Amino acid sequence: MAKTVFRNATIMTMNDNNDVIFGDVLVDGNRIAGIGPDLGAEADRVIEARGKVLLPGFVQTHIHLCQTLFRGRADDLALIDWLRKRIWPLEAAHSEESVYYSALLGLGELIRSGTTTILDMETVHHTESAFHAIRESGIRAISGKVMMDHGTEVPLPLQEDTDRSLRESVDLLEKWNGAANGRIQYAFCPRFVVSCTERLLTEVRDLSAQYGVRVHTHASENREEIALVEAERGMRNVVYLDHIGLARPNLILAHSIWLDEEEKRIIRERGVKVTHCPGSNLKLASGIAEVPDLMERGIPVGLGADGAPCNNNLDMFQEMRLTAFIQKVRHGPTVMDARTVLRMATMGGAEVLGLANEIGSIEPGKLADLQLLDLEDFHTFPSYDADLFSRVVYAATRGDVDTVMIDGEIVMSGKRVITIDREETLKGADRSLKALLARIG
Repeated sequence: MAKTVFRNATIMTMNDNNDVIFGDVLVDGNRIAGIGPDLGAEADRVIEARGKVLLPGFVQTHIHLCQTLFRGRADDLALIDWLRKRIWPLEAAHSEESVYYSALLGLGELIRSGTTTILDMETVHHTESAFHAIRESGIRAISGKVMMDHGTEVPLPLQEDTDRSLRESVDLLEKWNGAANGRIQYAFCPRFVVSCTERLLTEVRDLSAQYGVRVHTHASENREEIALVEAERGMRNVVYLDHIGLARPNLILAHSIWLDEEEKRIIRERGVKVTHCPGSNLKLASGIAEVPDLMERGIPVGLGADGAPCNNNLDMFQEMRLTAFIQKVRHGPTVMDARTVLRMATMGGAEVLGLANEIGSIEPGKLADLQLLDLEDFHTFPSYDADLFSRVVYAATRGDVDTVMIDGEIVMSGKRVITIDREETLKGADRSLKALLARIG
């Protein structure tokens, strides 16, 4: 197996002590084999990293690749109108080609900005097209088809029969879970309680336990959503999910903005995970999640950009800044310091996904998911006696990402993604969107 060394790097390990060291990182196959001085003699390939910063790749815990094609087409709306008036009609018009190019477009952006692992939720149909794009891109992903067998004002193509939704999900799981040398995993993705019957949710509970996979859904993102759930199910989101036995350690809840004390207790006691999406939450005016409180309770919280139509980019650097800044306004300048936020973007995301033993830090034995930053520029200087965590979280941008390695393979070099044909993807995205809009009429 080929060996690669990153030589003379400033290494932000993100280990338990957040150690920052200078030296080499040796990658053997798809795993980190060693950290220390003068490891280049053992390598087949040397990447000179002097003056650069080596970080674990970012872990984004809530993404919708199927929505990247809709960037700029659903601005300035609240969540339920955003879904019913724009996103659901657009998703209903998707084809195999449009899902494929939507996914490729998002994957190129994610890799370009240092993200190496995602938790993704697709749409009702053509999910396999997204899996093909994920496999080609080289990214590490947990993904699944969205499940929707209930709700009002849902376009006909998104209205699923319960049995068919479950059958198609299991078929995809059995084909794709563990694909690409384990780089691709499956998750059941019921959209949210508003879109799902109780039977579907309880079947997902049992199937996820049977197959040992995660459940990825939205919860408590918006007050109107919570009112709809209370009116129909007689209780709040998280209380209902606990009532039907879905609140378990394999459950990952996107957003979780409007939680009461009982729901926070349930999340902590049941080992449920939370993913925070500040850019999306601000743009949709959904609210500001109580992240410091959740973390003080010991609840794992990761970061995600959500989808391009409710954020307009998939950039973890922006999400880190927003995560820190919006809490400082509420709780004071010492809350959500740079170290805390960078851990959320790396090890925090790995913990949410149940992958903390494999990714999220630079340590021997872990998978080689790495990003190399070039901070030698106007906006990141002075470097003399500077706090490196501050430079990365508060000053760096996605344009500073030079090289990305995933599973031991170089997927971006010299600021150019090499696993995705940029020109062909951009042309395909425009072509497939034009055809999609024609189908809507």
